[in-house]
Amino acid sequence: MKKFFLLLMLAMVSLTTMAQERPKLVVGIAVDQMRWDYLYRYYDEYVEGGFKRMMNEGYNFENCMINYIPSVTAIGHTSLFTGSVPSIHGIAGNSFYIKGKSVYCCEDSDVQTVGSETKAGLRSPRNLLVTTIGDELRTATNWQAKLFGVSYKDRAAIFPSGHSSNAAYWFDEKANGFITSTYYMSELPDWVKKYNSGIKKLPLDDIQYTPYGNEIVVEMAKAIILNEQLGKNKVTDMLTISFSCPDKVGHKFGTHDPKTHDQYVELDKQLASFFSFLDKQIGKGQYLVFLSADHGAANSVQLNLDHRLPTGIFHSRQILEEMNKHLATIFGKEMKYGNAIQDYRVVLNHNGIKEAGLEECKVREEMVNFLEEKDCFSYVVDLEKVMAAPIPAVVKEKIVNGFNRERSGEIQLILKPGYLGSGGYGTSHGLWNPYDCHLPFLLYGWGVKPGTSQRACYITDIAPTVCALIHIQMPSGCIGNPLDLK
Repeated sequence: MKKFFLLLMLAMVSLTTMAQERPKLVVGIAVDQMRWDYLYRYYDEYVEGGFKRMMNEGYNFENCMINYIPSVTAIGHTSLFTGSVPSIHGIAGNSFYIKGKSVYCCEDSDVQTVGSETKAGLRSPRNLLVTTIGDELRTATNWQAKLFGVSYKDRAAIFPSGHSSNAAYWFDEKANGFITSTYYMSELPDWVKKYNSGIKKLPLDDIQYTPYGNEIVVEMAKAIILNEQLGKNKVTDMLTISFSCPDKVGHKFGTHDPKTHDQYVELDKQLASFFSFLDKQIGKGQYLVFLSADHGAANSVQLNLDHRLPTGIFHSRQILEEMNKHLATIFGKEMKYGNAIQDYRVVLNHNGIKEAGLEECKVREEMVNFLEEKDCFSYVVDLEKVMAAPIPAVVKEKIVNGFNRERSGEIQLILKPGYLGSGGYGTSHGLWNPYDCHLPFLLYGWGVKPGTSQRACYITDIAPTVCALIHIQMPSGCIGNPLDLK
């Protein structure tokens, strides 16, 4: 009997020790459309407590890349926090097709908006097929860990925090406040209502295209930590934060506009304020922060033209119309052969092709033949034949990782380097190239010693690295590997 109790006591001590081998709080930060080189472009203007603090006192992975296409927001946030790719986690774009119907990535008609009278809250993580870091942390602690997500964008709050999140909050532009859905709760907490009442009622452009949009997110993050008592738990808690306004500014003004500069210089100050808050509220060295991005961005077509760099415009609607007219001539039937070009993929009209009595394989072949004649494409790939396609291995791997057979299109379009889906000085993203796929990856705080690495790693390695640091299982669809911080 004494031996039994001795073994029991040793087991309890072991569990207690493991519990202590985790930080009080994990904070995962995504900066929407943050190119890796922004760390250095504005470095001299950064304060000591923001990006520089993470770079100089934490660990900096300099060569972190996205390993799938398309490199878009919903996929990036999902892959960052799951260690998985669209082929597995199911989030195949910001919108994608399910059984012939186009759906927004996190739409959910079975829930209701909480916090406003709009439809902006008809959202949930149900289209996500795998678990997140936060889900695994909750599981490891028998769901005692508290888990929250916050962002300006709905998808950037929902997918990072995961299925078992206590709450995800996103900004409702019409209501001028943060909302959620009945997936999480039936009514906003009083503290959220109070916080919303203090948000300035400004014109929308003065929120989403200025540093104020990031400010309301970082202050909301502080409010979550204070009011939900994150980091005061017996086990580790987690908060995910995504800053969406840099993406909005980039799309409208481009990668070298003064407004992009202002976004990062001011966000740096906001991060410094947030880290100082964590020092006081949680304790320096008692929390773990990791920061990355969902994707980068290309230099704009006009900027490239100004500096004699290779570039061009991809007119997706025009090409779709021309392709459908061409196929009507070939097959003698007026119809939509392609429903859409979505995230650089052609989505076939399967039902229409079937009802017309046509062989889909022949339609696909004619599509590829027609599209290959367009000057804007390096490659056009039938996704059923991708493994045999004569394309570089790195591009092929990204195509395969990004292809979800139930939710992606059928014909993959690979644009020539420097080509975009829009002209002017505004930018876009979504391609395989380094400008869209080279991400920052910084770790700071609990268990992290200062260091820098140039070795190759991927967005899918971020989640398993964090999970290894805090001693929990990696997410259910994870394909990445933990990285050594040496």
